[in-house]
Parts: sequence; structure tokens; C-alpha cells
Amino acid sequence: MTLPDRSELPRRDYLRTLVAVGGATALSACVSESDAVDVPTGTDDPDSLPDRQHAWNDTLSRDDDGNVEPPEHHVLLALSLVDEPTDESRAQLEDALKTLERAYEWSNDGLLFTIGYTPAYFDRFDDALPESVDLPEPTALVAGEDPAVDKFDAVVHLASDHSQVVLEAEEGLFGDHDELNGIEVETDLNGVFERLEDQRRTGFVGAGLPAEHTDVSGVPDSVPEDAPFFMGFRSGFERNQATEDRVTIEDGPFAGATTQHIESMDLQLRTWFEQDSHSMRVRKLFSPEHADEDLVGDVGEKLTTTNGLTDERIDATEADARRGVVGHAQKAARARVDGEPPLLRRDFNTVDGDSPGFHFLALQHGIDDFVRVREAMTGADLDVMHANNGILSYLFVNRRGNSLLPPRPLRALPRADPQ
Repeated sequence: MTLPDRSELPRRDYLRTLVAVGGATALSACVSESDAVDVPTGTDDPDSLPDRQHAWNDTLSRDDDGNVEPPEHHVLLALSLVDEPTDESRAQLEDALKTLERAYEWSNDGLLFTIGYTPAYFDRFDDALPESVDLPEPTALVAGEDPAVDKFDAVVHLASDHSQVVLEAEEGLFGDHDELNGIEVETDLNGVFERLEDQRRTGFVGAGLPAEHTDVSGVPDSVPEDAPFFMGFRSGFERNQATEDRVTIEDGPFAGATTQHIESMDLQLRTWFEQDSHSMRVRKLFSPEHADEDLVGDVGEKLTTTNGLTDERIDATEADARRGVVGHAQKAARARVDGEPPLLRRDFNTVDGDSPGFHFLALQHGIDDFVRVREAMTGADLDVMHANNGILSYLFVNRRGNSLLPPRPLRALPRADPQ
């Protein structure tokens, strides 16, 4: 992919496009554009960092309502092992990851990252994963769905508010940049992992960012200027997210780990914005009552730390479906356990492939939790026309993948049963 024309793009849009392009040339252009960025350095004391790789929330910014604000820039790297794991390759990987932690503060202003391992990675071991880890192979979950599934060994998620940081970290991990935020790179992942460039995924989150992509085919001018997501509304409300404790595996050799599901999907935004009124979009995304009582506002600004789905609104799901329209969030909320959501979502918009999409990234105790939420959201049990069944008519899953995010002490090529 060639670099974009700087003269044709606003600065923020240009930087996000460079992240999508990737590579040393994009990094060089990004550094030239961002030379005033002062990125805080990390730590030489690994014990000062949380044992859980997924422990991000305490370091992330919060919005005016107290909801966690995700980092602006994201990169997902698909990795394939070059050879079977050894003590030497484990030490090499751990050294490379510690270099990132020395170079960048563990925060959205520095760099947050995880490394996860797929069922394909663990299949090489004679021992099975312990019963405390629910990590099946990814499969199609909806009738008629035929997504590609992740068959590589590992996935690295890089996230930062600075485009320069995610690009620099990626290049440093693979020996294409010899200094990260002033820290010399002495160890990289070459010889341990191969990057699968054709499965690299990128994206962004932030108020106003989706509307800056109306030059992309499939992104209409009607995307609200202040919306943080392509569908036009806020998401990630504090009380509708599982806590990091809730998604953590408590027992067994992988105590402190979590499971991760990533599904990549295409969005039919023109149909979403041009076929339906704002009121109907609210009905389909939240619930009919949200529209009738004007609970949402233009982009969700009337909602604070919750999406407003009370027990009564959730209980009304079947009746709303019979009356003709049912909400996406309303359906998914049926999967709550004792009133608590089981998923911690860290998803983001994308224009990978030069079309609008979404990388849905969810953390949960076990993959069965995700499957249960997905089935509730699909609403196959409801008596409603497909076109009015939440947002099913507007999103199309093209890839799925499951992985285990081990605790930090076990993150470097773990054995299936590390006892």
C-alpha cells in the first residue's frame, strides 16, 4: 500500500492512514509529522507492572461521565511460529516484550499491549489446556455465516493515543527500528515469529474520527461529526462492561489470564444511515423505548455510565420483537449473569481494505461467555423480521479468532499445562 498524499488529508486522518499502511516508510512519515510528541518512558522494574496483561483500565483516561476511554490507535499483528518453542526462544520473546515496557509508559499516553495464543498454538503440546481455560477453536456462530478463522499461533494487540508509538513498537519488534522512544532495541522477534502481513489489522476510536473517513467508499457524509464509532453512537459504558476481575481466570496454572475473541466485520453504513431515520436507528441499536422516551440524544450524549437497559426493558425484548422491532443492545443484555455483563469490550473502527468495518475485541472468562452473548444478540429465538432484528442487516462477520492472554509471567510461549 502506498503512502497517502499529505496535502489532501487533515493531520489526524493522515496519521491514522499511516497506521493502516504500516512499515518503515509509514513510520518515517509519522515521525516527521509527530516530532513534537513527548511520549513518557516506561520502567526497568517489571514487578511494578500488573501481572494481568489485560489490566489496562487503571491507566486509561476517563470521559466526563467516568467511562474508560480506549486508546485512539490500534494494531493487531498475526504471528506464526518459525520453530517449536524452546527455552531460548521464550527468553528472546520475553526480552523483546520487556524492551517495549522500558521504552513506553504502561498507559494510553505510552503503549498498552497484549500477546495472546490461539488454539492452534496449544495444539502442538502433548498436554491439554487445563479445565480452567475455555478456549475452543473458533467456528461460525450464525446460520449462513462462513467467516475465515484464525489459524496462526499468536496475536499481538498494540494500542496507544499516538500513531507513532504503535508503528514504532511494531517495527522494533521485528528488527526494522533500532531505537524505541530513546531505548536501544537489543532483542526482537525475528527467528521466533513471522509476521503475517496479509492478516495485519488496524483501527481507531475517538469522537469525530469516523466522520473524517467520508472519503472512503461506503462511509456516507451522514456519519455524525461527534460520533466515536461508525454506527453513530457512544459505546463502552462503564456499567455495561465486565470488570477486569470478572473476565479473569481465577484458578489453575493460568490464574490471572483471560480469553480474547476477535471478530472482524464489514459494515453497511450507507444503508444504515440512508434507509432509516435517527429514531429507527435508536430502536434497532438500543430498544424501542429508548426512541419513544428520547433517552439517547444525537450520539448517545444523554446516556452516562449505562446504555439505559433496565431489567424491565430487557424483559420486554420478546414483546418488542412481536411488535416489529427489537434492539441490538436489548437482545445482548439477556446474556447478563446476575445482572452483570460478561464481556469487557475493547473494539475499534477500521477502514482496512478501504471500506468501513469494525474489529470487535472482547475479553471474557471463557469463550463460552462470548458465544452466549452472541447467540442472545443474534436473536434467532425472536419472532421478528430480519431487517428489524437489531443491527444484523448491517454487519457481516468475515473473520473470527480465539486466544488466551496468559498472565505476564507466562506470556512468553507458554506450555499448555505450565505446572
